[in-house]
Amino acid sequence: MFEEGADVIDVGACSSRPGSVYPGEAEEWRRLLPFLKEIAADFPDRRFSVDTFSSEIVRRTYDVIGPFIVNDITAGTADSAMLETVAALDLPYIAMHSRGDGQTMDSLCDYSDVVEDVKDYFRDFGRRAEDAGVREWILDPGFGFAKTVGQNLEMLARLSEFLELGRPVLVGISRKRMVWEPLGLTPDSCLDATLVLQGQAVLQGAAYLRVHDVAAFRDYLGTIL
Repeated sequence: MFEEGADVIDVGACSSRPGSVYPGEAEEWRRLLPFLKEIAADFPDRRFSVDTFSSEIVRRTYDVIGPFIVNDITAGTADSAMLETVAALDLPYIAMHSRGDGQTMDSLCDYSDVVEDVKDYFRDFGRRAEDAGVREWILDPGFGFAKTVGQNLEMLARLSEFLELGRPVLVGISRKRMVWEPLGLTPDSCLDATLVLQGQAVLQGAAYLRVHDVAAFRDYLGTIL
C-alpha cells in the first residue's frame, strides 16, 4: 500500500462493522502487539493510524512505535480517559460519529436532519477536545455507523457542510453497503462505484480518504483533479 501511494496506513485488531462484538482489551492487545513490533522494525519513518477506543491501548502502542494517529470510532465516549491521554501524548486524533456499538448501531438511525445532527455532535466534541487539551483532530462523519443507506448518501451529497466546523474531514466509504447495495452489486464488484463516490468526496473538500484500493484511487484522482 505504501508502494502504491498510501500516505498513512490504518491498522486495528478488532472489527467495528455492524454485528461485531468487541473481544476485550486484553485480546485486542494480544492481536495488535506482534504487528506493532513489525511496524517499528520495518517502517520506522512511515505514518500509521491505530483504530482503537481504549486509552490503555493508545498508551501501550505509543510505547512500542512512538507517535501515531489515534482513530477512535467513539470520539472518546467509550473511554473517559481517551482525550486526556491523547492530549498528554500530543497525538493527532480522528473523532468519528457513531451511536451504540456493533450490536445496536443499526437500530439507532433516527435523526431530524442527519447532517445537522452530526454537526451538532462535533460541535460538542470540539468543546470536549479543547477542554482536554487535544490540539489536532480530524472529523469523520461515520459513514455506515448508525446511518441508513439513504442517510449515508445524503451526508456524502452535503459533505461540504462539515467543512464549516473548521476541521479536516475524513471519509471512509470504500466498498461499504451505501456504495454497492443501491446498485445491486457486492463488496467485491463495486470498485468503479467506490472510486466515483470517493472522487465526489474529494471534490467537496475531504482531506483524507480511507481506501482499500490505493493504486486504483490514485489513478482515478489523476483523471478528476
